[in-house]
Amino acid sequence: MPTVHLLDYVAGNVRSLANAIEKVGYTIEWIKEPDDIECAESLILPGVGNFGHCLTKFLQSGYLEPIRKHIESGKPFMGICVGLQALFEGSAENNEVPGLGIIPGFLTRFDNADKSVPHVGWNSAAISDADIRKSGSLYGLRNNSKYYYVHSYAVPYRQGLLEHDGWTVATARYGSEVFVGAIARGRILATQFHPEKSGLSGLRVLKNFLEGKEWTSFPVECLEQASQGLTRRIIACLDVRTNDEGDLVVTKGDQYDVRERGKIMSSGYVRNLGKPVDLARKYYEQGSDEITFLNITSFRNCPLTDLPMLEILRLTSETVFVPLTIGGGIRDTIDTNGRLITALDVATLYFQSGADKVSIGSEAVLVAEEYVRKKGRLSKKSAIQTISATYGNQAVIVSVDPKRVYVSSPNDTEHHTIKTKHPGPSGEQHCWYQCTIKGGREGRDLDVRQLVTAVEELGAGEILLNCIDKDGTNNGFDLELINDVKEAVKIPVIASSGAGDPSHFEDVFRFSSTDAALGAGMFHRGDYS
Repeated sequence: MPTVHLLDYVAGNVRSLANAIEKVGYTIEWIKEPDDIECAESLILPGVGNFGHCLTKFLQSGYLEPIRKHIESGKPFMGICVGLQALFEGSAENNEVPGLGIIPGFLTRFDNADKSVPHVGWNSAAISDADIRKSGSLYGLRNNSKYYYVHSYAVPYRQGLLEHDGWTVATARYGSEVFVGAIARGRILATQFHPEKSGLSGLRVLKNFLEGKEWTSFPVECLEQASQGLTRRIIACLDVRTNDEGDLVVTKGDQYDVRERGKIMSSGYVRNLGKPVDLARKYYEQGSDEITFLNITSFRNCPLTDLPMLEILRLTSETVFVPLTIGGGIRDTIDTNGRLITALDVATLYFQSGADKVSIGSEAVLVAEEYVRKKGRLSKKSAIQTISATYGNQAVIVSVDPKRVYVSSPNDTEHHTIKTKHPGPSGEQHCWYQCTIKGGREGRDLDVRQLVTAVEELGAGEILLNCIDKDGTNNGFDLELINDVKEAVKIPVIASSGAGDPSHFEDVFRFSSTDAALGAGMFHRGDYS
């Protein structure tokens, strides 16, 4: 098979990109030192995380000038995400670190006044009608396709400015802002989106770049342009744990209880709904926008010894080309040899195994408690801070497990309350949402608003909003909870717990401003796909 060179500078999940390249028929030669770039014919520069952090690593490792020379030589080059951003002059994310300056322009942060930031999900990369009529499809990009983006900073699009220098631009719209989704000139292609996470549409872009097909004919059925803007995501969630026979299985609980009631199955008491890798591939093929694994055994000993779960990630990333999230056990811990393993170490291992995001649960609650108690100060850097500083806040999800506590009046508690349309057992018309840890088994003196605002300040990029009261009920999401949290934060929120049929997704998207919605049992049972 033909070869492409890939530069890995610990840029998050490079495994998925390698799998995608191999999927379209190419082998990978890894760039291990700057001198290797001179030997590269085709070079791909991936990137996830902070612009300043990545560019500083390029500079310190001696890669910047060899990359520049490769591009200027006219050899094939592809930049992905931060790999695109590096081609421009600089970014507001870190004004002190310059980019390569190959393309004129600066990145600015999205305005969060009317939308969530980061920009996470599926959006367009559309070239102009004039370019389509003149030349066709740019590296396989189609205006009726959607691609997966995850970023807070972008290059604002100014019509004609980049085109004047010979660049062809594919744009995307987020709210009222139009930005550069992809840009190309000759054998240079850069995408703000992640082709390796954009399903078949992304694989097509990778394949066209590697085959040198800058322009191809545009199928008639693809001339129609997709609606511009971000689509709201539907996510399949797989709760993974060991059953009573020691096998990793997908399970599902009723209000977090995953054991059968009054019934013993051949595999033990834990509900066994299927094998994780098989189900993940099935949901990807059925059109799930993302896949989330929640390891609810929480790596009781040490995450670094949980090789079966790491292997599940590796195998899944070979056949699933949408974002993968993993949660469970992401905290500082001591291994069996008495060595400190930091949360960042655990996250890094996850990313190297195929994950794109990590989900932090109980640890985030404890950190938020300290943050609130000390009025914004912490005794040490938290897992949220260290992971987001290295890989970007879009790589960190905080999973929240709240439950309702009813009160007769808001004056009966110091916590933030809402007036509910669903009265309590004694007719109470107000409630607050208590945060819990240890899989919902232990309630804390912290309300959901305190938690989400604290973790947003600390660097979380998304909130996975569960609801203990709704879990396993199949009667719809807690819209009051979702709307309350959406009012409190600017980062994206994923609604979870309670989905039982497609109408519940319609309701949550119609009656709340949630950015995504997650389902589990309704998919596992095969009721819906």
